[in-house]
Amino acid sequence: MPGPDLHDDTSTDYEQFEKEHLAQDRDAIGVDTVNVDDTTAQRLVSDLVDADVVTPVPEDQVLVHEPSGTAFDSSTQLAVFYRGWTASRDADGEGE
Repeated sequence: MPGPDLHDDTSTDYEQFEKEHLAQDRDAIGVDTVNVDDTTAQRLVSDLVDADVVTPVPEDQVLVHEPSGTAFDSSTQLAVFYRGWTASRDADGEGE
C-alpha cells in the first residue's frame, strides 16, 4: 500500500496557521510601557489620584497604587507599572 499523498498533507499549513494566530494574540495584548515621559506620567498619576486609584503619602514621599498595594517613589515608575497592570488585567478579562 502506498504512503500518504504529500499533496493531502496539511500539517505544515496548520502549524503555520497556529504560529500566525499566536503572533497576532501577542500583538493584541502588547502594551507600550517603555515610552512614558515625565509629562505623560504626571498627567496619568494626577488622573489616578483624582479617581482614588493612587494615594500620595507625602511624609514617605511615595505614591501607593491602591488595588495592588504597591508603593512607588516616582510617578514614571507608577505610570509604567499601571500600564502593565491594566494590560494584564484586560488580557485576563478582569477589567478594572
